[in-house]
Amino acid sequence: MYRFMRAIRPGLARLSLACLYLAGLGVVAMTLIIGWQVFARYVLNNSPSWSEPLSLQLMSWFILLGAAVGVRESVHLGLDFVRHAMPPSIQRLMDLISLGLITVFGVAMSYYGLVLARGTWTATIPVLGWPGGVDFFPLVVGGIMIAIFALERFIDTLVGSQAVGEPSLFEVV
Repeated sequence: MYRFMRAIRPGLARLSLACLYLAGLGVVAMTLIIGWQVFARYVLNNSPSWSEPLSLQLMSWFILLGAAVGVRESVHLGLDFVRHAMPPSIQRLMDLISLGLITVFGVAMSYYGLVLARGTWTATIPVLGWPGGVDFFPLVVGGIMIAIFALERFIDTLVGSQAVGEPSLFEVV
């Protein structure tokens, strides 16, 4: 298992980096769109109707992709004071339970996002003209990424190879 994880880790690091860059691009794009909307509304007195729904779509993408990167890099929200008060063997067990639950959550989020996307596919997002199911694509992709990255950390914790000579994404960038 250790060799397998060592073999796929560079690919997962690239996937994480791609998620981070896409999330950053989404933040920049949303900022530009909202800036244009404000300028058009108050200066041109003609606000574009597409800017708000497109900004919400971008926000969903960058939040969920960023959350997935946070899971991989272990910078997600957590309360560690109870964990740190426990002996190392209990800490490891708590980590495994937590990462297992995060993996299940990611799979469930992805599955139910797909169910919602299928159920609303025939509807149309009025201003954009896109199928309604597109609204739920960030849940599907974000859930898959969260599950993959949590499973990676789960296996690392299980086999005891966590952070062995591997730089984190933030050390590489």
